[in-house]
Amino acid sequence: MSGERVALVALPIAAFGLGYWVAPKEQLDENVEQTGFLQTDTNKVLSATVESLRNENKMLVFAFKGTARVKDTRTKAWIFKGRQELIVPAVVNYYVDLGKLSLAHVTYDEKAKLVRVKVPPVIIGDIAFQPEQATTINGGLLTYSQSQVDELLKRNYTKARRAVTAQAQGKAFVEAARSRAIDNVETYFEVPLRIAGRPDVEVAATF
Repeated sequence: MSGERVALVALPIAAFGLGYWVAPKEQLDENVEQTGFLQTDTNKVLSATVESLRNENKMLVFAFKGTARVKDTRTKAWIFKGRQELIVPAVVNYYVDLGKLSLAHVTYDEKAKLVRVKVPPVIIGDIAFQPEQATTINGGLLTYSQSQVDELLKRNYTKARRAVTAQAQGKAFVEAARSRAIDNVETYFEVPLRIAGRPDVEVAATF
């Protein structure tokens, strides 16, 4: 991982930790059962962490760049034909909707010093085609008409969207996104716990 990427990842995490400390105290959960200073403090940290993550809304966890290669043909008056091949790259982002996270998804075992977090499902975002990098190959008499070329292109992009969606839903990419989501969520919980003086508490995130 390059130094630039490490810096980009570290910055929001550091800002998140700072945000916990500067957050108004009235935002914290004050209805925690008083069963001991350490447990109460830890529960407050978890409550503040959940609230901060919910405010983040969607968390980008993974991005997939694929390429669709599709073809389409048209026939008019049984004689005139046109065909087009489209090769277009696209980027698909994977998110976790943190707005669905609540304290009900977080449990703390004081004896085991373990925080368990149930992560909301990974969501595949919209497909972002990169038409400036696309290649189109036209052939046939119909492609001498720009309107026919445009119609072929429209139909090919519909096919390309289906093709990229199928790629993005591949098991390997989904598992990679889920793994990254788990790592990110665990880090987001670990940072404020360490700041609060609880480096002994481990975090285990699962789906």
